[in-house]
Amino acid sequence: MTAVIGVLVIVIVVFAIVTLLRSIRIVPQQRMDVVERLGKYKRTLTPGLNVLVPFVDAVRSKVDMREQVVSFPPQPVITSDNLVVSIDTVLYFKVVDPVRATYEISNFLQAIEQLTVTTLRNVIGSLDLERALTSREEINRHLSTVLDETTGRWGIKVTRVEIKAIEPPPSIRDSMEKQMRAERERRATILNAEGHKQAQILTAEGEKQAAVLRADGDRQSRILQAEGQAKAIRTVFDAIHTANPSQKVLAYQYLQALPQIANGSANKVWIVPTELTKALEGLGGALGGLANMAGDVPRASVNADEVEREAAAAAQAAADAAAQVDEQVRVAEAQVSGDPDRTAALPAPEPIPPSAALGGADYNGVAERERA
Repeated sequence: MTAVIGVLVIVIVVFAIVTLLRSIRIVPQQRMDVVERLGKYKRTLTPGLNVLVPFVDAVRSKVDMREQVVSFPPQPVITSDNLVVSIDTVLYFKVVDPVRATYEISNFLQAIEQLTVTTLRNVIGSLDLERALTSREEINRHLSTVLDETTGRWGIKVTRVEIKAIEPPPSIRDSMEKQMRAERERRATILNAEGHKQAQILTAEGEKQAAVLRADGDRQSRILQAEGQAKAIRTVFDAIHTANPSQKVLAYQYLQALPQIANGSANKVWIVPTELTKALEGLGGALGGLANMAGDVPRASVNADEVEREAAAAAQAAADAAAQVDEQVRVAEAQVSGDPDRTAALPAPEPIPPSAALGGADYNGVAERERA
């Protein structure tokens, strides 16, 4: 009897403990439990300590109220240009009503996955591959709108839908890589051509400016040289006009310049003017004029015949010198032409009379005056 009473006490204690445990429910933060009483929805337990009626109330589901992320496996989708691409999607959602999420649909994750796949196929099927690759934002926005409208009655809020990857077939990827490579090469060629064009333009501009500067410098140099030569000629001309030299002085200077003209190594042709005799006449007149200016007038005691002989000797010496110069001219011309017979090409100079070499009538007048 005592043993039976002990067993009964133990059973009562265990029952009390079990009853107590089933009547007390602790719900953590960001979770809500749906409670049913005899199979019918009774209430939703909020986070904290909650008391249930043991053996009458039961927790149907525990709903996580936090935002969740679900990554769906790649799905094959056909584009409008009949290309099969594989698309990975990522879904962000949260439960806003645990009661509807529990009773409106049996498995909302599977329902969201299937809805995402069908919506994605509808959207991608209206786009070609190029637009599908470049219109991710538009696709995400369309998916979010459709999923939010459908899952709203399930007590679920779709916050974001992202397309993680769009993988075209390998052959299409190779073609796209070749196309991209060709496009990049075309851009590089265009950039190189533009750079070469700009370089040529800049080089031409630089050469143009350099040519203009060189031409301007040459012009300035020529102007300065011309101005210097003009000043030099003007100075010489002014000096000559100021000195007012006679024809005899100029003839004497011309005779002095003849050896210098003939002395050059590059002179192959000599030009003997026809005025050589006139120059010699001027030389004689100049000698007579110098004698008059120096006061070297023959005295009466000088014999006139002796003076005439000396004058004749001087004239003969001048004529010999002129003949020698003429002979040198003929020899030089023959050397240039290679024909010795051409020495007769130049006319022989006219003989110079002693009276012309010594001043002609001027010297006769002086002699007559001295005889008187």
